[in-house]
Amino acid sequence: MAFRLFVPILAGATLRERLLACIGATIGIALTGVISGLAMGGGPHVALLVAPMGASAVLLFAVPASPLAQPWSITGGNSISALVGVTVAHFVHDPVIASGLAVALAIAAMSFTRCLHPPGGAAALTAVLGGPAVVSAGFLFPFVPVALNSTLLVTLGFLFHRLARRNYPHVVAPAANSHGTADPPPQERVGFRPEDIDAALATLDETFDIDRDDLERLLRQVELQAMVRSHRTLLCSDIMSRDVISVPEDATADAARQQLLDHNIRTLPVVDAEARLVGAVGLRELTKATDTVKGVMSKVGTASPDTPAMSLLPVLTDGRSHAVVIVDAERRILGLITQTDLLAAAARVRGADTARAAA
Repeated sequence: MAFRLFVPILAGATLRERLLACIGATIGIALTGVISGLAMGGGPHVALLVAPMGASAVLLFAVPASPLAQPWSITGGNSISALVGVTVAHFVHDPVIASGLAVALAIAAMSFTRCLHPPGGAAALTAVLGGPAVVSAGFLFPFVPVALNSTLLVTLGFLFHRLARRNYPHVVAPAANSHGTADPPPQERVGFRPEDIDAALATLDETFDIDRDDLERLLRQVELQAMVRSHRTLLCSDIMSRDVISVPEDATADAARQQLLDHNIRTLPVVDAEARLVGAVGLRELTKATDTVKGVMSKVGTASPDTPAMSLLPVLTDGRSHAVVIVDAERRILGLITQTDLLAAAARVRGADTARAAA
């Protein structure tokens, strides 16, 4: 317990993520300095980089999903805070009073403009205590170098995260109803509701460094993982259909359509010449077909036989997928699980749980 204070508390902070953060910060800060130098020229009284950029780089590259690390938070937070600091320094000449007032007003300004960014406090303080380079810049300081540095750093961060395949700027895509109606998606009709999150946050009366939509997404995933864990013994191999009707990729659309109708099924796996799964077709895809199924087949969800069956819920409740194909390591078809199969299994497990509780 004595060493618990030294344990990182960031959720999901893997070694890979930290190494990416180090590489990104190196590139971001170095190039920001180089480009700023080319834009402003050299000289002892020219501030090419301001110290708050180091703190901004920590947020931008180490926790890019944080609301405090988004583009407007960085550019607006640093620039507005620097402007506040310069203004306070202009009217308040006592450095101690000016320092406290600048940071306090910077927090207020960032809060009202929805760009709260911790390094902004340092930008405000730098504007008050920055020395000759800041004094010589005057009211230009918030724009050059602060706004220039911030904009360059965000641009470089955007490019770096794109190359690293990270989601930045961080946007939570809401789960949409694929049927175009006002109803929420099936997976959001049970369990907690958005108002429950608001009530919980109000009860805790604390501010957390996570977007509210991210919090909801995380809690729904926790619900799913808890359910999968509690029913881990029910595997895909236990409930899958094994006599799977499939169609070769060079089959005609008419032949595939007839297969769907003859067997009263909604999804038809498509296989290549070596019997490996390459996609799937349904009546929706076949309405666009003019030749073979290869040109209209869509991607299909897959799983292995030893996958917990309940983990297929997100796929089978997305409003588009009607089945998941169970495959081996070489993508050869072993079975298939439909929405009906999973519903029947869930009802059976629920019945067994109820009976066990009654006993």
